Amino acid sequence: MTPAHLAAPPHGIPVSPLLTCHPEKQRLYGADTYFQESHEQLAALTGDIIGFAHRHAVLLLKPDAVVARRLDAAVDWLTAQRFRIVGAAVTRLTRTMIRSLWYFQWNLATPYRRRLAALFLEDADALVLLVRPDDDLDLPASVELTRLKGPTDPDARRPGQLRHVLGRYSYLLNLAHTADEPADVLRELAVHFDDTARDRLFRSALAYEDRTACARGLTDRLYAATEPRDLDFDPAVARLRDIVARHGGADPAADPRRLLQTAWERGIDLDPWDTVIVGSKVLPMRQPGRAPVLDGADAETWRRHLDTVRATAN
Repeated sequence: MTPAHLAAPPHGIPVSPLLTCHPEKQRLYGADTYFQESHEQLAALTGDIIGFAHRHAVLLLKPDAVVARRLDAAVDWLTAQRFRIVGAAVTRLTRTMIRSLWYFQWNLATPYRRRLAALFLEDADALVLLVRPDDDLDLPASVELTRLKGPTDPDARRPGQLRHVLGRYSYLLNLAHTADEPADVLRELAVHFDDTARDRLFRSALAYEDRTACARGLTDRLYAATEPRDLDFDPAVARLRDIVARHGGADPAADPRRLLQTAWERGIDLDPWDTVIVGSKVLPMRQPGRAPVLDGADAETWRRHLDTVRATAN
């Protein structure tokens, strides 16, 4: 047994408060395999892990952005916001990866959301962009990019935000995801990529390479591998009504939620994208009364946090 006067051995590695605002995230990420992998790999490449994590952000352009043909718009938006793409790679959002990526937030998801996510996230590959701002910021790049990206709620998005530019479809079809904080930048790169792929990304970023042309080439490749889709709600509802009526389902005039549930009850084979488009609008996506296990922090929270950490260090 460990003597009472000795602390129990830690479950993981120390996580600097400069990587996250949340003490609980420090504890959990220190014991998280994905975070550890990136942290250890970066330590072998640079002595400035915190600096790297602060200077870089990760943007995931999901399969809905691919089929909606909005990857080019995202690359153009990054350029306009003075973010340089220093790494680009394709990823496949499998069932396991989805749960790993949002492991500490997926407790909010309803069964409907999990079912719908499985229909579209694995339908096409996705694009990961590692970016760095051209200008010096007083915040981590990930926090600033998340602010500029805009919220999940389509009604709360504002002109100029990335998610507004890409299209305000639904809570689930939001086309883009960003790593919230510096700690998430490290962890999410390890969720997406193995050691070899991460090494390429880290080295490209450390050399401050411009990988915009690579991102555009991968965009062409992703487009060539998928059919374009219209993600608008009304046409999807019309197609749903048609297929349910042809299979002798519910009254075609029924509301979209009832149409969808009838199709599921009767085992009617539906187009997965139409199912997601309609379902993500009419079905609950978030469990009421629940908070995520871990969350990000807004810009002002981060500014206060940095002031506190620096004051403590002095």
